[in-house]
Parts: sequence; structure tokens; C-alpha cells
Amino acid sequence: MTRWTGEKLREELNGRGEQLNLKERAGKLKTDIPALFLALKDHETPVLAKVFAGIAVAYALSPIDLIPDFIPVLGVLDDVILLPALIVITVKLIPAHVLERCRAQSEGMWKNGKPKKWVYAIPVVLIWLVIIALLIKVILF
Repeated sequence: MTRWTGEKLREELNGRGEQLNLKERAGKLKTDIPALFLALKDHETPVLAKVFAGIAVAYALSPIDLIPDFIPVLGVLDDVILLPALIVITVKLIPAHVLERCRAQSEGMWKNGKPKKWVYAIPVVLIWLVIIALLIKVILF
């Protein structure tokens, strides 16, 4: 039976025998956003994967965060935990051949930076409006 050490597991997961540091992982996730955008339009992508891809892409391109960055600690956690978690879940739901094709098509797609579209902020604004409405209802009634 093979004993999995942390280094051995990282090598196995990386596939290249190199260790991925946090910066490299974040960079890889950033390159997956355009691929998820393309997978969202692909007819071979399952419906559940399209739902998660839509949420991940909309959140990544939204100029408004769910938790504003000026809130200490929590404001950064959504960028560090929530978005990468959405991307990882979505990548696992997309068939491998579709994801590889979308990654190949998306290389250099947003090399000048991701587009910020205010349209993608609508779901975040709606979530905040629901939270505010619920708070007002609890406080006043």
C-alpha cells in the first residue's frame, strides 16, 4: 500500500512532478474563467455545469462583490474562497474533453484583463436587495 505524503500527493495532482504554489493555483483558476465562459455556450456541457459556470462567470466579471472588500477579512474571503470554490466545482462538472477544448480556445482570450460588465452585477445587487428587505421586515415587523 502506497503511503501518500503531502509532497507525493501534490506531485500526483500536479501531473508534472512540480509543486504548485498558491500564486500558480490562483493563476490557473484565473485562466479557467474564460474557458468556463466558452463552456457555458457549448452544447455538450451538462445543464448543472452550465448553471454553475453561469454563476462563476457572472460573479467573476461582476464589478460588485457579494461581500464588499472594505469589510475587514470577510471582504477578501469571497475572492479567495468563494470564487475559486465555484470554479473548482464547475470544472469537475464539465466533461474533460469539453473543458480541454474550451481551455485551448480561451488561451489569450482576456490577456488584457477580464471585462467588467455592469450587467453581471445584477444578481449580486438582487441578492443584497433581498437581504436588505428581509432585515427591514425582521426589524419593523
